[in-house]
Amino acid sequence: MPGPGRGLGPRGFLTEEEKKNLPKVSGALIRRILGYLRPYWLQFLLVFVTILLSAVVGLLPSIITGRIVDEALVGKNMRLLVQLLIMAFVTLTASQVISVLESYINAWISQRIIFDMKNQMYDHLQHMPHAFFTSEKQGDIITRMNTDISGVSSVISGTLTSIVSNIATVVTTLVALFTMSWKLAIVGIVVIPLLILPTKSVGKKRYQLLTESQAKNDEMNQLVNETLSVSGSLLVKLFTREKKEYDRFVDVNEEVTQLALREQNSGRWFRVVMGMFTQLGPLLIYFAGGYLIISQMDAGLSVGTITATVSLINRLYRPVESLLNVHVDFTRSLALFTRIFEYFDMPNPIQSPENGRKPDVTDADIVYEHVAFSYDPEKPLLTDIDFTVPGGKMYAIVGPSGSGKSTVVNLIPRLYDVLSGSVRIAGVDVRDFDLSYLRSQIGVVTQDSYLFNGTIRENLLYAKEDATKEEIDAACYIANLEDFIEAQPDGYDTMVGNRGLKLSGGEKQRLSIARVILKDPKILILDEATSALDSITENAIQEALEALMEGRTSIVIAHRLSTILKADRILVVKDGVIAESGTHEELLEKGGVYRELYETQFRKILEMEK
Repeated sequence: MPGPGRGLGPRGFLTEEEKKNLPKVSGALIRRILGYLRPYWLQFLLVFVTILLSAVVGLLPSIITGRIVDEALVGKNMRLLVQLLIMAFVTLTASQVISVLESYINAWISQRIIFDMKNQMYDHLQHMPHAFFTSEKQGDIITRMNTDISGVSSVISGTLTSIVSNIATVVTTLVALFTMSWKLAIVGIVVIPLLILPTKSVGKKRYQLLTESQAKNDEMNQLVNETLSVSGSLLVKLFTREKKEYDRFVDVNEEVTQLALREQNSGRWFRVVMGMFTQLGPLLIYFAGGYLIISQMDAGLSVGTITATVSLINRLYRPVESLLNVHVDFTRSLALFTRIFEYFDMPNPIQSPENGRKPDVTDADIVYEHVAFSYDPEKPLLTDIDFTVPGGKMYAIVGPSGSGKSTVVNLIPRLYDVLSGSVRIAGVDVRDFDLSYLRSQIGVVTQDSYLFNGTIRENLLYAKEDATKEEIDAACYIANLEDFIEAQPDGYDTMVGNRGLKLSGGEKQRLSIARVILKDPKILILDEATSALDSITENAIQEALEALMEGRTSIVIAHRLSTILKADRILVVKDGVIAESGTHEELLEKGGVYRELYETQFRKILEMEK
């Protein structure tokens, strides 16, 4: 992707990182890129036609200028002068109109390709497994989704069409120059190296300053993000660090300012020199042309031809300079597409099978058969999980922190897939289910309740878009949320804020529970679902949860004894297996892992709740 400058910035240089990660140019890569351009081949053809037409029309004002000098001024023909001036004005206007048309078509193609790629990327990412989002940085995902794909616009409207436009301009201008006077054309071309070499030298220095400036800008942005975020600003206030953080910001801001001044000033004398070299070409042409005319060495040469040649030479310099840097633009363009394709090529092991099964899971058994799972092959987490949850029963899973309790239940909706063994519902391996159907039958309330930045109603309707007001009211009543909603001025239209920031932990959790109630799943998973609730609130919705679990196959991960005691059976996970299984009394009598958990965790929590 081209840099921000035209000859002065990083456009003419590859960074060290870019040099190390040069994309491998292959026919497959080029064909893949062309695949996005192919649907718009007709529009591209029109763009190239307008570029060629613009290049040809762009020659006419210079040629007409030559005629004005030779035929109208020297010949003292006022009528011809007016005609030629009108022709020059018309050609200039036509050139601008063609340029606008080319720009519009170009922008349209760019935005349509971006539209297509963003849709494809969003759909691809939506179906990526849960593991992808736990391992990838959110910032990287957003960068690929927005910045990288949006950068395609620069590739199409900048790199691709710029190359074609520059080639067309150079070719048509050279043809015109050598047609008028090959001698003057050579004189004008000789100056080109004088323009290129200083550009490379100063551009490299300026790029180094830009790199340093960007690093300092990143440091300043990091400081702003950390200290002006909700949590960061609170921390600053609590530790009274306002003055210290302000001083830090002033120091970094001063460095950013100084680097920006150095970067801007680095091109000041360069622009003066470049201006001199730019004028040197025309001066040499005037000298050479004057010498040829005065010495009568070229009888066919005229003042008008010299004037036209000078105008055309000025038209030639910039596109030549751009074409000399085309390898950088091309490399960056390929690198941009390569970054995008890296995401597209990431495998998705968790997909819905063709003709996936949709068995009735009402009161169906959930069977774990010698399940093994690991996030890291070198660190096994679950080695032999083997148990059955009878249909309509509620089982509780307990265990030490990090024993894999949440992982066990995450295998049911296929947030992850087992490495060996199987998880079966109604006798069918979950990997054989239609994935959308499987997840539609399962309701999950997690410890970290996630809410979208919208209204209470919008977050509830996420479970069931066509839910009636009566259904919503009933779900909120069961989740003990109706008093809170009635107390809000906007009721269901109350905004919850980013990630539910405007709600308390208990309110967010109850809203999540109401959302699952509205979904009306056949299988219920509660992963520390009441962890954010105080004892009074928990007790208030405990009966509602029991009513919700009635007739449903339920698995509950809980840290509170009051919840565990309601379970039909308790499973204790430790060292990758079900270490113990039984009722509360049975497990206490064994004096094993559960008894230890009871003494160290559950009893203390129970005493705190009293």
